[in-house]
Amino acid sequence: MNIDLFLADLPLWLSFPLIVVLPTVLTVSALVFLRRRLPIERLQQNHDVATFTFASVSVIYAVLLGFAVIVVWERFHDAENAAMQEAGSVVAVYRLCDGLGDAGGELRSKLTAYVKSVIDEDWPAMAHGKGSAAAIRALNDVYAAALKADPAGDRAPAVVLAEIFHQLDQITQARRERIVSGGGVVPGMVWAVLVVGGVITVASAFFFGTENLRAQLLMTAS
Repeated sequence: MNIDLFLADLPLWLSFPLIVVLPTVLTVSALVFLRRRLPIERLQQNHDVATFTFASVSVIYAVLLGFAVIVVWERFHDAENAAMQEAGSVVAVYRLCDGLGDAGGELRSKLTAYVKSVIDEDWPAMAHGKGSAAAIRALNDVYAAALKADPAGDRAPAVVLAEIFHQLDQITQARRERIVSGGGVVPGMVWAVLVVGGVITVASAFFFGTENLRAQLLMTAS
């Protein structure tokens, strides 16, 4: 199971208690359980070593988390650029259809069907990390309509047709990049390191013991 897609599919009312509330409750409960089993004097003996260890673990985890954020941001930026490139090329082909005469009407109709298929089926399919077969067929129909256009020896339509095929290649490449960017963003190994590192970082706070238990609970929960 792809964790990225699983989290993206969760509704907000469920993701907040699952990701934020539940781990916080478990952490606070574990700390209360530990404080009831160990005297505060025993925990305070760990402060000198625990302070250094906690700082080191926190810095390492911050670096890993920062790396994951950069990966996600770059992937989002790539997906945004691919979507903009695809949309721009679609508009360009739509306008160039005027230079093909009667053949331009069929090409424009197939292009409109492709855009509708992308909106209705391709984008929803990306939520599951894949593209739509219907969108691929619609794009093939666009190519087929463009191949039917006959320049009839006229240089101007030939130039227009060449530009149309160039833009169609841009659409195909941009769509492929969009589909790939819609898949998992953070590799599974990185997810494992982030989860385990988060548990270790929070658990490191258990080696401290303060006189004010409520203050320690608040800091650990934060």
